[in-house]
Amino acid sequence: MVNLMIDGKQISVKENTTIMEAAAQNGIPIPKLCYLKGINEIAACRVCVVELEGKEKLITSCNNVAEEGMVIYTNSPKVRRHRRTTVELILSQHDCQCVSCARSGNCSLQSVANDLNILDIPYKTMLERQPWDKKFPLIRDSSKCIKCMRCVQVCEKVQGLGVWDVEGTGSRTTVNVAGHKSIREADCALCGQCITHCPVGALRERDDTEKVWNAIEDKNKTVVVQVAPAVRAAWGEELGLKPEEATVGKILDACKRMGADYVFDTTFSADLTIMEEGTEFLKRFTEGELKERPMFTSCCPGWIRFIKSQFPHLVRQLSTAKSPQQMFGAAMKTYFAEKIGVSPEQIYTVSVMPCVAKKGEREMELFYGEYAGHDIDAVITTRELVKMIRSAHIRPDTLEDRASDRPMQQGSGAGVIFGVTGGVMEAALRSAYYLLKKENPPADAFKAVRSPEFQANDGVIEAEFAIDDVKVRTAVVSGLGNTRRLLNRIERGEVHYDFVEVMACPGGCVGGGGQPIHDGEELAFERGQNLYYLDEGAQLRFSHENEDILAMYEEYFEKPMSHKAHMLLHTEHER
Repeated sequence: MVNLMIDGKQISVKENTTIMEAAAQNGIPIPKLCYLKGINEIAACRVCVVELEGKEKLITSCNNVAEEGMVIYTNSPKVRRHRRTTVELILSQHDCQCVSCARSGNCSLQSVANDLNILDIPYKTMLERQPWDKKFPLIRDSSKCIKCMRCVQVCEKVQGLGVWDVEGTGSRTTVNVAGHKSIREADCALCGQCITHCPVGALRERDDTEKVWNAIEDKNKTVVVQVAPAVRAAWGEELGLKPEEATVGKILDACKRMGADYVFDTTFSADLTIMEEGTEFLKRFTEGELKERPMFTSCCPGWIRFIKSQFPHLVRQLSTAKSPQQMFGAAMKTYFAEKIGVSPEQIYTVSVMPCVAKKGEREMELFYGEYAGHDIDAVITTRELVKMIRSAHIRPDTLEDRASDRPMQQGSGAGVIFGVTGGVMEAALRSAYYLLKKENPPADAFKAVRSPEFQANDGVIEAEFAIDDVKVRTAVVSGLGNTRRLLNRIERGEVHYDFVEVMACPGGCVGGGGQPIHDGEELAFERGQNLYYLDEGAQLRFSHENEDILAMYEEYFEKPMSHKAHMLLHTEHER
């Protein structure tokens, strides 16, 4: 242990604890802008400086270790003057139009400036403005960038893509797309981790809320909304709702109040995905197609973008099943449109997703009969959903639990856990067991694919299951950096699996790039535990027992992997 004094308080901490961590452990917060533990500890912003007794120059607390006998002052007059000047200089190169910023009210720079009581900026304002493709799902506003380097480090160290880099020198130093490329030319997976780790509004998703409002206003459109499993685990965080209060039924109620004609829970099409993907896996497995390389899940569009750009020769190993989002859209514009007697062109499908990559995925085209268009017309993130609820002046405490509309109402616990890493695998194995043995396994028989800590073993969870004399070797991985390492091991022949689930975001969709932002906090694990809790308490825990799914097959799709199912619910992944 190391003994030191911080702001007059005698404290003891373990060796190699930083001054910032030592202070935080003892209830003394030190402001910061660039620091991310284990990812970005470069002291670029210098907002976290403290005074060390006996030393003339101030030192940064994020990357200096506490030492025996230190006497530290975190808020001395010298520290305050320096910190204020630093933030004023940052603000002089930052677009301070907070009222029109996506991060207003949830911005680390705004909070630090308010705490320092900065009411005007004494330096000449010089804003950098770089052109950007505003139609791309990820938007960067260079005039708001504070050069903290978080996006660069997260993309490189966590996701292993290196989309962002530093360019220029001296006062012209800035962050931009690496290699002097446009964002469309870069290998961006649209995971959105750079957005959730940006401390300001320099990075955000393309806002599509006005598209949805316009569709609601259009009397010729039938607006149909679906809500992804992971959204229920996070949407209440920004509205002051406890996890047990923030039910999916209340989201559906909010969507109805905003003017949606029909509202559905995407757990329905998660169950549909399991029926298709599970059947496809068993077919490919029993026919010997997976002896050399595994079948990969295809639910995560960030992962799909990654494999197409980084490992294009493995694209043929992907499941051909569309994601639950796209399956829902396809069913809406065919099966559901026929049910309610309207043309597919009148159906306007809206997805509420925890994900930025879903905005890119919606560009997939749907051709069926005389209809040519898209499965999904608009995608909004969890953050955009919250914006719309506030825009509609809906008080969260007045929302009531509403059931999904018919005929696609039922959803299983297996569908709910799609939102957490390992959930797709577990749901698939529950139904694969039934398809093989014609009886259900214990609902929690495949818990081995769950991880108590998402970063254990480089984010990879391995499990082998025996169903009679059939052995299935599985792996689950989240985070694209972890995924690259796993694929390289598979390529080198070091490991072999039959079935691999990949999610682009660490922890799965619960940690998606469209979820509420809590700067410096990672809540994927807690959100994931919430989904497992919902699964445990669900009346229905197997996708193959979803009566509405079974009815849809009987009335429309005939059976999993039928010709009609293949036409509407599957896709040929182009490289």
